[in-house]
Amino acid sequence: MIDLAMNRFQGRMAPSIGEAKSLTQLFLGNNRFSGELPEEITNVSSLVEIELLSNRFTGKIPSRIGELKKLNNLLLQDNRFSGAIPASLGSCVSLDEINLAGNSLSGQIPATFCSLPSLNSLNLSRNKLSGVIPASLSSLKLSLIDLSNNMLIGRVPESLLLVAYNGSFAGNPGLCADGSKDLQQCSTVSHKSGELKVVFYCFIAGVVVLMFSLSVFLFVKLRQNDDESAIDRGYSWDVKQFHVLKITEDEVLRSLKQENMIGKGGSGNVYKVVLGSGEQIAVKHMRKSDADFNGWRKSRRPEYEAEVAALSLIRHKNVVKLYCSITSEHSNLLLYEYMPNGSLWDRLHMDRKIQMDWSVRYEIALGVARGLEYLHHGFQRPIIHGDLKSSNILLDKEMKPKIADFGLARILQTEKVIKSLPVVTGTHGYIAPEYGYACNVTEKSDTYSFGVVLMELVTGKRPVEPEYGENRDIVQWVHNEMRSKYNIITLVDSSISKDSKKEAAKALTIAVHCTMKVPTLRPAMRTVIKMLEEIERASLANIIVEKVGETYNAYLYEP
Repeated sequence: MIDLAMNRFQGRMAPSIGEAKSLTQLFLGNNRFSGELPEEITNVSSLVEIELLSNRFTGKIPSRIGELKKLNNLLLQDNRFSGAIPASLGSCVSLDEINLAGNSLSGQIPATFCSLPSLNSLNLSRNKLSGVIPASLSSLKLSLIDLSNNMLIGRVPESLLLVAYNGSFAGNPGLCADGSKDLQQCSTVSHKSGELKVVFYCFIAGVVVLMFSLSVFLFVKLRQNDDESAIDRGYSWDVKQFHVLKITEDEVLRSLKQENMIGKGGSGNVYKVVLGSGEQIAVKHMRKSDADFNGWRKSRRPEYEAEVAALSLIRHKNVVKLYCSITSEHSNLLLYEYMPNGSLWDRLHMDRKIQMDWSVRYEIALGVARGLEYLHHGFQRPIIHGDLKSSNILLDKEMKPKIADFGLARILQTEKVIKSLPVVTGTHGYIAPEYGYACNVTEKSDTYSFGVVLMELVTGKRPVEPEYGENRDIVQWVHNEMRSKYNIITLVDSSISKDSKKEAAKALTIAVHCTMKVPTLRPAMRTVIKMLEEIERASLANIIVEKVGETYNAYLYEP
């Protein structure tokens, strides 16, 4: 990886870039680089991402760029590239996003783009492109298209109108479309046929939506029926206890009803159960297999076994307590301690949102860090959580945090095992960048996810918000804002008291360290704890200095 983004570098890119045979990511955005992009860059066949946005590059885009078969993102917007868009781009079969906006590109849109099966976003706006929009683009499964402010002519393919937003084709006086508010109407004859096509497409879309909705309804209903009335009451159960708890299987099974459900997740439903003794517990019901819409079978067993294996070993105040597991032929039940204040996600972002001053948020951050440090360093073999996020951080009645949901946990034995593990499926916004281009998962992947949670606590924002910009998340937003703003206190949640904003801002700098792109640059969780504790010590020292100063002044001016 080469990441020189957000600096003031200038000059040309050397042809020797072609010798970086193992390079996967090249980030040079927001600098002052100029000159032509050397043709030698096409020799780096391992490239997955090229981000050169907001520079002063000139000349043509290399004609052999199609040789980069692994290229996933090509972001060249806001430069001074000219000439035609290389038709060879259609050979970059892995491309997910193309952004060439804000250049001086001319000629026609290559029809070869139809050969890009994974293309999701196409932005060619603010150029000098001419000719018609290739009808072959209709075959692409785009979620975003922007061809505005060019010199395009002719009819806009109807399927592209369906994925376009207002203004996607604006600034092209020669374009027309039937039924579009932003473009002039095409001929009367074509207008009528266009209307018939639109009605036909709407009818087909309506039928598809209706069938899908019916399938979802039946699927959810069956799931509810399964949970409430078919929880293997006729089968024998195998009970394994990890903490002392007086229960009977029957009193647990009777409580698995719709009215007792307190949560849903990909690994199963969660119910609140009140035992005969009056003690409250949470029960996660994980069926051993589920049928998806296509009839394929997918096993829940690996997630269940991972959660049991991890939590049965753990004894820590900041990790949720697993009382026991109950297993039958078709179902798995996990019995946890009940956490009355729900998840951190609910308290920060959802309808259970409450006012939390920095002292509460700080204790949550410190508690989660201590829980992770125990997982990483408290055993002979480190435990990697793999899916740390605010919805997996539960809060007890005193708002103390406990890490939960170990369905993706990995117990790492040797360096060989670490490198051979499959890529962990985490949650968008919390996933460390190395998940995208490498198969090795380490403790530093959890550190990255913790940094995202810490950013949530400080800013009060979600990991993914529209205000961050296209294809950006809270990590990129915070990193960019801290580089460009003189006063980072403005990033702190406005509901945090004025006296605590400086401490919160210091925690944000720790979050930045935790979310560095290169894993080796992230601190270990032991170091993170020391950094967080330093904030509290510095705050206490300031209070002592202030109190001593007040006492000294009172002594000086005492009559």
